[in-house]
Amino acid sequence: MKIELPEGLKADLPQSPFGKILSATPVVMTVVATALAGLASSEMTSAQYDRSLAAQLQSKAGDQWNFFQGKKLRGALQHNTLDAIFSTSEVHPLERTTLGSTLANTPAGTALESPAGQQALAVLIEGELPRVSTTPAPVVPTVHAALGALEATRPDAELTALIALVDDNVLESALRNAQAQVLALDAVIKPVAQVIDAIEKQLGHPGTAVTLRRDFTAARLRYNALRYDAESRLNQAIASLYELQVRKENLSADRHHRRSQKFFYGMLAAQMGVIISTLAMAARKRNLLWSLAAGAGAAAISFAVYVYLYV
Repeated sequence: MKIELPEGLKADLPQSPFGKILSATPVVMTVVATALAGLASSEMTSAQYDRSLAAQLQSKAGDQWNFFQGKKLRGALQHNTLDAIFSTSEVHPLERTTLGSTLANTPAGTALESPAGQQALAVLIEGELPRVSTTPAPVVPTVHAALGALEATRPDAELTALIALVDDNVLESALRNAQAQVLALDAVIKPVAQVIDAIEKQLGHPGTAVTLRRDFTAARLRYNALRYDAESRLNQAIASLYELQVRKENLSADRHHRRSQKFFYGMLAAQMGVIISTLAMAARKRNLLWSLAAGAGAAAISFAVYVYLYV
């Protein structure tokens, strides 16, 4: 539909180029106000999305902290039980020959011949967990500094400045690497644990020497303590990385929220230009009022560009 201005109003419109530009002020200001309203709404939506993502990441971090605490407590229980055994009984290190001869011609003895069985013997006798063949994650200074500040509970201003330097892709890569280490440790530990369970079941049969059972129990408790300690450290590392992601998402949400507010202020300025120019047309005092309207619109556009580029 084509809009025609009344002839009387056309006669009152300025005929100079500047006047013609000012006559289009209401339309331009309406377009600017609409655009700024859309930007404000978009920024607010982004802020809400980041808040929601931060809440999801916080839930994942909480799960990892729960795993860390649970495994840390289990490890402490194994250590305490082991100390009680050593303080009340005479415990000797396990010997391969004694354990091998006792388990000969049994399913547990057959399991000892496998690679997992040899690893189980090394764990029980030497007290060291199997090595996990994973590529160590590269140490990224920004992530390391942010984790250190988080662990030391540095002030929010200092922690925020360090987290802002961490790249999202680098942080995601560090998190994936930590999760891969957990999976790799589980893959190594699972067959070893199965062999140890088989040995424990076989040694539980009547006729097994009490001293051998006691020595095996002490070795198994030591293995469990080492395993829980290793797993808890990995869970702690993952939880800390999730915490960094939560902080980054909250910072991003705050930034989008500030931008939304400023775009909203710009929209108000543009709407003010629409109102002034409309009043100018009604009062037929266009030169001064329309100049004010154009100034308000120019200020709104400049403010929006500043917010978009620098805030």
